[in-house]
Amino acid sequence: MPDKEWSAMTPDEKREERFQRWLNPVGVKFNDAKAEKAYKERVTRFIKVLKLQEPDRVPVLLPAGTFPIYDAGMTLKDAMHDNKKAVKAYRKFFKEYESDTFTGGMATSARSIEIIDVLYTKFPGRGLPDNASMHNFVEGEYMFADEYNHLIDDPSDFFFHKYLPRTLGALKPFATLEPFGHHLGLPMRFLGPATQPDIQAALQAIIDYGKNEAEWNKPMMDFAAEGLAAGYPSFRGGFTGAPFDILADTLRGTKGIVMDMYRQPDKVHAAMERLVPLMINAGIAAGATGSGLMVFFALHKGDDAFMSDKQYEIFYWPTFRKVIMGIIEAGMVPYLFAEGKYNNRLKTIQDLPKGSVLWYFDQTDMFKAKEVLGGKQCICGNVPTSLLRTGTKEAVKEYCRKLIQVCGKGGGYILAGGAALDKGKGENMKAMWEAANEYGVYPLK
Repeated sequence: MPDKEWSAMTPDEKREERFQRWLNPVGVKFNDAKAEKAYKERVTRFIKVLKLQEPDRVPVLLPAGTFPIYDAGMTLKDAMHDNKKAVKAYRKFFKEYESDTFTGGMATSARSIEIIDVLYTKFPGRGLPDNASMHNFVEGEYMFADEYNHLIDDPSDFFFHKYLPRTLGALKPFATLEPFGHHLGLPMRFLGPATQPDIQAALQAIIDYGKNEAEWNKPMMDFAAEGLAAGYPSFRGGFTGAPFDILADTLRGTKGIVMDMYRQPDKVHAAMERLVPLMINAGIAAGATGSGLMVFFALHKGDDAFMSDKQYEIFYWPTFRKVIMGIIEAGMVPYLFAEGKYNNRLKTIQDLPKGSVLWYFDQTDMFKAKEVLGGKQCICGNVPTSLLRTGTKEAVKEYCRKLIQVCGKGGGYILAGGAALDKGKGENMKAMWEAANEYGVYPLK
């Protein structure tokens, strides 16, 4: 425990404490002294780069994604029906491909999807061809244009009575339940609908889903423990997002949010402000396990192609920044995955405390990112997925060399893919590691 009470700590002091927890994990039994030493070296490498210092070499995050599944001769559908085989595939990858972090399984249980009847995503064999390599999000109006007040006034009630029934088919009966407020002072009345067959079926689906997930996750959890014991840290922790994306992706959809930006902008702003504390708390709570350090943001609608610079500064950045600051104030590190291109956003997003976040860029011009954010924030990315899938090993190494030479100068850079890989060339994944060890040792040549 820290000498100073947690509530009395500054954000920097909290973050330093979390760094130490990451460096010295409680309850972890390493395979041997060599594994423990390697673990500390890897974590120290990341801590230094997050602090904008020069580590011993540029760290590497391999964009494994579902690549291990296909590399083992399986399909995503196969993995979704047999988690033991899926974990076996990731174990094979773990043994054959070196990285600075641990890569765990990424297969969702097909049985769980069927039990709860997921409506917002298509999967191989369920809405997509059996040989599809990724899941597809089904964008829709899961919140109607006239429901902003419901979301703003009572987010939990909206989630329970509107969002869940529209996105999970098994929970459709929840839409008929009375509002929670009707049962204040009479809690037994809340259980009254449990006599209804459709409500019983919905509750049973939740129970069945939970039992299946508990069994499904066991091999993954065992494998994660193996990776940690072998000396490989996990790089992810909590998960949250930008308020605009919650509206534009999850609730209103692209068409809905664009119309709302013009027809009812005040409602959009009010809803985003209401979501800010919820998104902060979600990120902190989800990241509370382990070191409680990293909080991942998947950023979608803020890229250059979706909205103008003015719209970004009005609709996207203000509440997004508030969530980022809330995570920083908790002593955690926002792990910001800017999907698409953020070339036009770079000057705006530098308005954050120095060395407080990690920007993971997909297709952003990394040299420009280094120019604008270098010495201010740690940056990560952006070896193209297309290059890893179709290019030569020599081309990959040369691309990585240039990234390291420019973006790695002075520290503050992590070599990574632009996005997760599904199918590709294994030799190209290995080329990233080779490039970091050949060109990324400090002092850089």
